[in-house]
Amino acid sequence: MGIKIELTSPVDNVCDYTFDFYWQNQRLDPASVIPHQSGTQFTYSDLVDASKSGSDIHIKGNVGARFAYSLGVDIKHLGGSGNFIPAGRVFVDGNVGEEAGMGMVSGTLYVSGDVAEPWGNIIEVRSDVQGYKKFRSITDIFCNCLDTDILVSNTFDENERQLTLDDGILRGTLGARCNCMANIVVEGDTYNGTGLLMRHGTIIIKGNSGMNTGAHLDGGTVVMLGTVGEFAGAYMKGGSLVLRDAKGYVGAGMKGGVIYSKKKVKTSPPAGKSKMKGNDSTWLRSLLDIGRVESMLYNKYEVEEEKEKYVTVHMRDGSVVKRKIE
Repeated sequence: MGIKIELTSPVDNVCDYTFDFYWQNQRLDPASVIPHQSGTQFTYSDLVDASKSGSDIHIKGNVGARFAYSLGVDIKHLGGSGNFIPAGRVFVDGNVGEEAGMGMVSGTLYVSGDVAEPWGNIIEVRSDVQGYKKFRSITDIFCNCLDTDILVSNTFDENERQLTLDDGILRGTLGARCNCMANIVVEGDTYNGTGLLMRHGTIIIKGNSGMNTGAHLDGGTVVMLGTVGEFAGAYMKGGSLVLRDAKGYVGAGMKGGVIYSKKKVKTSPPAGKSKMKGNDSTWLRSLLDIGRVESMLYNKYEVEEEKEKYVTVHMRDGSVVKRKIE
């Protein structure tokens, strides 16, 4: 049956599967009524529940930022599995604000107006509904195929399982939660969260990236040929993050995986510098198509083993000893 809702003014976080957190010191309650409705009293959770059931959602009017955030994810911190779940179609008769489809893994977006940059993990395909542009999750395309859809721009090689993004659109959370074979090449820059929770696949960014690149990376490979923003590799669980340089600190809260950087970078505990080995150099040469000498210039960072703590004790005879703190 679906839901029809009219908005008289843009509203943020519509169809946001993560809508249960604090924003600017205010708790966002999924059971709260969406503001600026005309003639209806739907809550944020009403729209999410409709999407999860596979129903169509029709929104008349403009929507704001973070539209369809993590659409199709069974959110773990809300008691879910963290895996993909089916999602329905969402139609917007109007414009959409920035960060649409961040972390999106399933479902389909139809928009009659414009979608502001940066986009999330979405790409435009040829529409099957007149008067609307159609968008799908990039993760969904890799894991469930293009099927009959055709990309409006960019290139997808099904045999090589490679998507080349050269449309100049800035995207965030690229490859989010991908757990299948995927190769993504970006001929430019990316926004925040590239490779978020990615479990499988490779992303190569030929430009720069924003904050949280490789955050929560869980088995995939993210390669940055430019400069990486703050908090790169935060809370990494597995996989590899390869970069040339980074702003701020890398590896905060890191639990596993490896970070390689051509320039020395600052690390946050528990990440620390470790020794490059022959297999590291060989892997980088193959991945980056570089020579042996250049591959050996890279620095390697991993989770440091917890060091035993000692205290310095000055003895009466003038000697100094180190005693282990129990």
